[in-house]
Amino acid sequence: MDGIKTHAHATMAALWLTAYVAGAQGQTVDVAAAKKDGKVVVYGTVVPQAMEELHKNFEKKYDIKVEYWRGSSTAVAERAQTEWRAGRPAFDVVESSWDVMALMKTEGIFTRYIPPSAEKFPEQFKEKDALITPWRILPISILYNTELVKAGETPKSLEDLLNPKWKGKISIPDPSRHTTTAKFFWNLEKLMGAKWREYVKGLAKQQPLLVESLAPVTPAIIKGEAQVGIAYIKFVKQYKGPVSYVALNKYLSDPNHLALGAKAARPNAGRLYIEFAVSADGQRIIAQDGEFVLSPGVFPPIQGAEKVTPNMIPMDNPSEDEAKSLSNEFR
Repeated sequence: MDGIKTHAHATMAALWLTAYVAGAQGQTVDVAAAKKDGKVVVYGTVVPQAMEELHKNFEKKYDIKVEYWRGSSTAVAERAQTEWRAGRPAFDVVESSWDVMALMKTEGIFTRYIPPSAEKFPEQFKEKDALITPWRILPISILYNTELVKAGETPKSLEDLLNPKWKGKISIPDPSRHTTTAKFFWNLEKLMGAKWREYVKGLAKQQPLLVESLAPVTPAIIKGEAQVGIAYIKFVKQYKGPVSYVALNKYLSDPNHLALGAKAARPNAGRLYIEFAVSADGQRIIAQDGEFVLSPGVFPPIQGAEKVTPNMIPMDNPSEDEAKSLSNEFR
């Protein structure tokens, strides 16, 4: 009987939590308390120069200093986890990609917080547990050199990259070493169905120029080392040179999230920082650097950006075992 009661209580608690999260609304931030915190410490993956305008406006508006440490998604997770396990977390807010944020969630590093401005974001990008908040998303497409690829000769789809004329002229990250690219190929099933594996094999036969991540693809295209490549659309704005992107029907996209530390020393400043980042003003600021954001009606200064946003498909993440299997397969 006690076991039945315990099970019933656990079931009711789970149902209550589900109802709470599903019906949760944005939590108003105590600005006065945030100002008393004096500063906010943020660990993130965005390069400092791209965050400079956002931080400058936040500091000016609230008179709260931002201490920002930048690293790769892996480095951010390792630093946050190391501090957490030692019982001395120095961060208030963490920003990174979904996969590493999900990993940190399992350790209890974050606490629930729903910034009011995020309530207007598309439902497909929201996290049901309210532990992490999406704030930007990185759609992937085909980029090409506008001087080397004549008008009318650009590929019209990912499948077009298998045309023999692109052999030796494509740049992609090495999917056996770059997890986001492996994830991108794995998610091609959403666009191509069971044919996705044959597509990846066909792409390998095109003898692509392999680079270490998505970022070096664009410089390779600009320098003429490749004529086309697979990379984030935002690089069209963030790199100077003859580069544009192909308009596709759908764009596999990688959301990035913000989260409040469960043991943040400055929780009110952390909440205010996240709310500012997802507010219309904060989203407009970060979009100016080419970032695609989730605030309705806010687009980066990239031609056709307003047509990209409604056609973004968030990528799923393979399990750890699936990721290892993919790495071996792509190698």
